[in-house]
Amino acid sequence: MQRLPMDKLIAWKNDARHKPLILRGARQVGKTWLLQEFGKQEFTEYAYVRLEDNQAMQALFDGSLEPARLIDGLSSFSRKRINPDTLIVLDEIQAVPRALTALKYFHEEAPEYPIAVAGSLLGIALRPGTSFPVGQVDFLDLFPMTFHEYLLALGEERLVALIVAADTDMLEVFAERLTDHLKQYYFVGGMPEAVKEFISTRDNDRVRQIQRSILDAYDLDFSKHTDKFAAERSREVFASIPSQLAKENKKFIYGAVKEGGRGREYSTAIRFLVDSGIVHQVWRVAKPGMPLTAYKDAAAFKIYLVDIGLLGAMSDLDMRTLVEGYRLFEEFKGSLSEQYVLQELIAECGLTPYYWSAERSSGEVDFIIQHQGDLYPIEVKASDNLKSKSLAAFCQKYGLQNGLRLSLSAYRDQGWLRNIPLYAIGSLLKMIG
Repeated sequence: MQRLPMDKLIAWKNDARHKPLILRGARQVGKTWLLQEFGKQEFTEYAYVRLEDNQAMQALFDGSLEPARLIDGLSSFSRKRINPDTLIVLDEIQAVPRALTALKYFHEEAPEYPIAVAGSLLGIALRPGTSFPVGQVDFLDLFPMTFHEYLLALGEERLVALIVAADTDMLEVFAERLTDHLKQYYFVGGMPEAVKEFISTRDNDRVRQIQRSILDAYDLDFSKHTDKFAAERSREVFASIPSQLAKENKKFIYGAVKEGGRGREYSTAIRFLVDSGIVHQVWRVAKPGMPLTAYKDAAAFKIYLVDIGLLGAMSDLDMRTLVEGYRLFEEFKGSLSEQYVLQELIAECGLTPYYWSAERSSGEVDFIIQHQGDLYPIEVKASDNLKSKSLAAFCQKYGLQNGLRLSLSAYRDQGWLRNIPLYAIGSLLKMIG
């Protein structure tokens, strides 16, 4: 499968000033596969070493962190001759915290050796005595496969080319086909194993089994990285997310986790989930001002999952419901569409979304983004219903002319408002100029 962050890895390799690379991301988003594929495609050789449950590597990094010594040890263990044309890949680096510290010495004393690592930064952060190489490493974040990557995996390169080119006329011609793919993506999501299974078998039940196994793995992480009390609080917050998103006002409510719940009980659990990459926290802004971060309301936020397919699995949604859109499903379908848009804005567009809601009314703007000195309020529509009363009132109140509506309708420019098809978010930045 083709992963778009490969281009960023190649740019890292070609940067003469690159530092050791840490590839960050939630469990099972494809970090290991991507680094190995990078090694195969771009280097004469790559030496892959998994550190988890590896006593030999624990002993190696317990000793001197002098790079020449480490390279000899890694070469012997991987049975690969390591030279400056070899990519060193250390997987599950959180299992050996001193391996993280060693990156500092690779940068300072052996910068000619390319080294990339993957693992849970959360696991590292929670281990006492770990020296993090601040300023000595580069970072790259990896997310679940975007709709763009999903289409590539299906062999729909021509549809992807239309999205990338922002060819609005041709996108309208293929709207039905793109919409069908999008509905299926709502079910499959972007976890690579689930996508691979769907491509191989077209078996939705098998896809759901994989998604549930991923959710089970996340649950195990709660106990692995926290104490019993914090693990239980994390489970409670995590389990509440589908019902939190099903509300008309999607602001996270502690009392919806457990009756009488308070922020002091759950703030640490939420921080854990965010740091692990399992959820995204979207903050409210008090008003649309530049920069958005200056107007962040630290007391109000929404929480979304890392992947839309996992949200569907947690909610026990079947494919028939997604495709046929039963009347009783209409409200939660809007939540799925918001989840999808949030993922795409972050992973595909590289943006940090916020949202706005009125203090004493039900008015809400789903997302607000900041791009090249302008603010863009966004309303998400799950279908081709194009009424945008909240967005119109918001733009009028604050004198904004850059409203965006994301729906299943075709692209159209109404001056103060542009409609962009949900399946074309990959070209959003190009469409808004």
